Amino acid sequence: MQYSKITETPSNHNHLEKMDTTTLLQKMNEEDQKVADAVAAAIPQITKLVDGLAERFEKGGRLFYIGAGTSGRLGILDASEIPPTFGMPHTRVIGLIAGGDTAIRKAVENAEDDGVQAWKDMMEHNITDIDVVVGIAASGTTPYVLGGIAEAKKNGLLTAGITNNPGAPLAVAVDIPIELNVGPEFLTGSTRMKSGTSQKLALNMISTALMIKIGRVKGNKMVNMQLSNSKLVDRGARYVSEGLGIDYDKAEKLLKKHGSVKAAIDAGA
Repeated sequence: MQYSKITETPSNHNHLEKMDTTTLLQKMNEEDQKVADAVAAAIPQITKLVDGLAERFEKGGRLFYIGAGTSGRLGILDASEIPPTFGMPHTRVIGLIAGGDTAIRKAVENAEDDGVQAWKDMMEHNITDIDVVVGIAASGTTPYVLGGIAEAKKNGLLTAGITNNPGAPLAVAVDIPIELNVGPEFLTGSTRMKSGTSQKLALNMISTALMIKIGRVKGNKMVNMQLSNSKLVDRGARYVSEGLGIDYDKAEKLLKKHGSVKAAIDAGA
């Protein structure tokens, strides 16, 4: 298979060790400004994924992210923020990383080279054909991700892939390729930089748009967020106060009685 592995091409900048701190930071920032445009170019494909997800979520389906290294950690980060932000069970959006939970904090050598483990990891969650699997790999060649995608497709799941190398094996393998061409990294090959940033932006868009489409947001508010600390209770009370046109104290009491912004607003309407 012939494709250009952009993530391994030389940086646009050289002699980094000779740059002063301000120049280093300015040049990094110049490269980072290219990321949003790369994500914007992929919106048509991201749209297909979000619409496919929403259809399957309404039937009880789930979203699985699979990845290794930085890509795997970003998937886990996105998944972990769904319950507190949108009040969804942690079983609906699941992040899996090569090497297991240990790899979240420490690199697990050779774990990403195991082409069969991702499907085993998914099977532990009783995966079904109404679930969706999104493989994340800057290189687009990670065996852990490719193996999981291949098995998912065999079993009738909708598959998508987020990669920073257009035309990479991951992009070819999935139903919906999301190709984020951010160009070479500031530090040659360091895909935790622009590639990782682009993946984070795409994941924000995917999960947030999905949650909006399935009714977990009202207006522009997180009306189903978990009230797990005083800051969030305060935010929720303000949302209720604004939504019902009542004073803060009444709103706070209503919120604490009903347990969520949505329930409080529905009760007080």
